[in-house]
Amino acid sequence: MKAFGFAFGLFFAVGFLLWTPLTGLKTLHLGSCVITSNLQAIQKEFSDIRDSVQAEDENIDIRILRTTESLQDTKHSERCCLLRHLVRLYLDRVFKFYQTPDRRILRKTSSLANSFLLIKKELSICHSRMACHCGEEAMKKYNQILSHFIELELQAAAVKALGELGILLRWMEEMM
Repeated sequence: MKAFGFAFGLFFAVGFLLWTPLTGLKTLHLGSCVITSNLQAIQKEFSDIRDSVQAEDENIDIRILRTTESLQDTKHSERCCLLRHLVRLYLDRVFKFYQTPDRRILRKTSSLANSFLLIKKELSICHSRMACHCGEEAMKKYNQILSHFIELELQAAAVKALGELGILLRWMEEMM
């Protein structure tokens, strides 16, 4: 009977390990916080709408997510905090206020928002376990991003941030 239990457990473990890459689930290492997200699905949803959203962007001189100054050089210990704030920004201001008459794009942005809600949930767990440290650097970088965001009218800022989502996704992918 023990052999059956061991064999079943081994079969389950191997099956899970083989199944996880097929689903697109990725493990993100954010300092002492580790979360799992389906970045592949998020990237697909974004790539389906990227060209349409970027075509709406009339503010080509302004960048909200400046790769080099805001994301790339973030300490490992503060990535969780920065990502937590960015996810909240996208949920509270970008997805919520983005408007377009194209129903297909609205469905895709709704799907992206749902994916961000799942990430927010995992980050909240890390935060509640004190594994999501918010230091001065993370807050400074987030405030820089937020100041770039609020320079624009809300709809224009939502379009700009949604069009720049690829920058955020690449940064998240680097944390795997």
